[in-house]
Amino acid sequence: MDELEQKLYKVRFDNDERKKKENLWEILVKTFLQKYVNAEEDVLDVGGGYCEFINAIQCHNKYVVDINPEVRNYANKNVTVLLCPAHDIKELPDRNIDVAFASNFFEHINSKKEVLNVIQEINRVLKPGGKFLIIQPNIKYAYKEYWDFFDHHIPFTEKSFSEALRLNKFEIIDSYPRFLPYTTKTRLSRFALLLKIYLAIPVLWRIFGKQFFIVAKKTA
Repeated sequence: MDELEQKLYKVRFDNDERKKKENLWEILVKTFLQKYVNAEEDVLDVGGGYCEFINAIQCHNKYVVDINPEVRNYANKNVTVLLCPAHDIKELPDRNIDVAFASNFFEHINSKKEVLNVIQEINRVLKPGGKFLIIQPNIKYAYKEYWDFFDHHIPFTEKSFSEALRLNKFEIIDSYPRFLPYTTKTRLSRFALLLKIYLAIPVLWRIFGKQFFIVAKKTA
């Protein structure tokens, strides 16, 4: 992460907003995402940033990969920090991880070729049958707000991203075109109780959801 990107994140989320995001992630993990991860599994958070997911998930070994050295300030002590690009995670051997996770990461990558390189690397480090969980803005529903962020490059829909996954030998297990609201800055996401209600009523996803959620399984 270069100096410009570091400044962007500091401007975008102040300390109060980061704390609210952390609380919301704890609810999201406990209420929804944890069901995809067993306690004995090893988990990798790709582009983990403030480490909200990897800190909250209950699992065996925890890893976060990011190119920003500040990730060390946010990762809990039981999280192994890997400072490297997501397309070249040299510290992890082949077939080492049970579950990989990425949230709002791929839109920051500069080219589709780089996106495919990252997915290929995730495939390499996953065990046979390992899962890849992805949350991304869906340009189909967030076409107005998506370009409000200076560091967004490539738009995706659930279908285009699923195609990229299949190109890298993943099978789509679950796909929700409309899952979470677009950004944690929305009014809905500022209230923990509302998030619990929202997650419990999928019909609301079809009204407010502007990010897709995909679960893919490594097939080879």
